Amino acid sequence: MFIVMLRTVLLYSLVVLVMRLMGKRQIGQLQPYELAITIMLSDLASLPMQDTRLPLILGIIPIITLLTLETILSEIQLKSTLARKIVDGKPYIVIENGKVNAKVLKSQRINLDDLMESVRLAGYLNVQDIQLAILENNGQLSITPKDANTPVIKKDLKLPAPEQEQQVPTILVVEGKINKKALKKLNKTENWLYKYLKSGGIKDIKDLYFALINSNGKLYYETKEDGDKEDGVF
Repeated sequence: MFIVMLRTVLLYSLVVLVMRLMGKRQIGQLQPYELAITIMLSDLASLPMQDTRLPLILGIIPIITLLTLETILSEIQLKSTLARKIVDGKPYIVIENGKVNAKVLKSQRINLDDLMESVRLAGYLNVQDIQLAILENNGQLSITPKDANTPVIKKDLKLPAPEQEQQVPTILVVEGKINKKALKKLNKTENWLYKYLKSGGIKDIKDLYFALINSNGKLYYETKEDGDKEDGVF
């Protein structure tokens, strides 16, 4: 038992040291190759811990090798833009001037619900309030609001802060398909949706990329031809 404890302490200390040498990024900030190395480190360390028949060196050598590989890749990326693009990839614009880029979402395998969740987590309810949303290499979404929606401190402006009721946006249509559960939740029918969209010039609901009720109670939609419109009060 003492041998197992000693091996565990040694391998744990080695893994912690290696992680410190790799940098101080959090898990959510790791690049794909860094995340792969992190997972492999834990697997390599766990095998000698569990099986005392394996020499400790069989865990130490691969761990040191991975550290060396990660260090070399980092140095190469610092000196080469091409290598950085190959290893890390490149950022993608998913929202620009309040419009969702459907092609990017499909290529990156991101659904609309995940995008809306990220927008809400950033403190915004409506995509039309966003000037630019970029999917970074580490998978995080960085958001720049439009100038009119940039947060200000009411205390500095000496303005009162009345409470304004807002609701969470509800997605009604995604890629031409109606979300019947959402309509039922809002106590609305498909006929109501058809009539509303028809009054806005939408002849076929299949032409829509998405439609939703935004935080202000208005119907907002975008067509597959990258058109957009916000109209009406719900």
